[in-house]
Amino acid sequence: MSSVTWKCPSNIALVKYWGKKGNQLPANPSISFTLSNCHTITTLSFKPKENDGTLLVSFAYDGQPMPSFEPKLEIFFNKVESLFPFLPGSILEINTTNTFPHSSGIASSASGMGALALCLCSLEKEIGNTLSDDDFYKKASIAARLGSGSASRSVHGPLSMWGQSNLYVGSSDEFAIQVDEVHDIFKTFCDTILLVDEGTKNISSSVGHSLLNNHPFAPARFEEANKNIESLKRALMIGDLILFNQVVEQEAMMLHAMMMSSNPYFLLMKPGTVAIIQKVWESRKQLGLNMTITLDAGANVHLLYPASERIKVQAFITKELAQYCSNNKFIHDQVGSGPIKMA
Repeated sequence: MSSVTWKCPSNIALVKYWGKKGNQLPANPSISFTLSNCHTITTLSFKPKENDGTLLVSFAYDGQPMPSFEPKLEIFFNKVESLFPFLPGSILEINTTNTFPHSSGIASSASGMGALALCLCSLEKEIGNTLSDDDFYKKASIAARLGSGSASRSVHGPLSMWGQSNLYVGSSDEFAIQVDEVHDIFKTFCDTILLVDEGTKNISSSVGHSLLNNHPFAPARFEEANKNIESLKRALMIGDLILFNQVVEQEAMMLHAMMMSSNPYFLLMKPGTVAIIQKVWESRKQLGLNMTITLDAGANVHLLYPASERIKVQAFITKELAQYCSNNKFIHDQVGSGPIKMA
């Protein structure tokens, strides 16, 4: 039995992916920071087996069998079998672990599916299918997307863009690309994740995406997202922190507004989420700090800020924001360079 191990980071979307079409394709393009400390480490062991062509998969999380994950994995492998012809008739053992809470709105599916897709591509290379580096990561992004849309972006860093846009050459709905035109200030940006709620979300992202199909505000949302892609690109290129703040915070508010106005409607923010947002908005001008809040589909708040302001912002977090977190817990992270093959 051969095996391969990849460490794949989570990511935090700046312009949000919310709503999809076709076979796990985005309704609008999105751009994300690739993180560093929040990552998944996955080891995939492979053994060919002569049988009726059935793929046998077992899954363990933190060393413990997790059969509850296997139905989702079965759906994923059904989708990617055509990409990886060596899969039918094989035995796969998946062992994975996260450095952050699962299913709490920090895109664990992005890092998890990204790591798994990278492992599959590495196994394919070992078996003898030669891929250039560009084709390797393109294929990994395609495969990851079929498991989780945002996972397509986790195979690149420090910034990644997914979805076809005339503003980015080579962009596609099928896979993510690396964003290279970035001012130096954003290459070392910090992200502190304030863990308001470490529990499982009360509604899955998949269900949330589906509710946009008949959402009365969906067309306007998709149009606004495309405008924000243009504004964010400009901010990222010239290092405009004010424009960056405006776009990213509007995107976060719009994401949750779409959730609260869908049918059925739902609310993922918690009282601590709102308290943190209000405290940041009240304090940043007074303190002279470039702090930007954003959220994924969950209650936890991502606080983004330049590395040059790390000491002051982190002191503010400890003094003013930690009290709103579950057990005063938060995770200091920063923009990372992307996934790493470990074995």
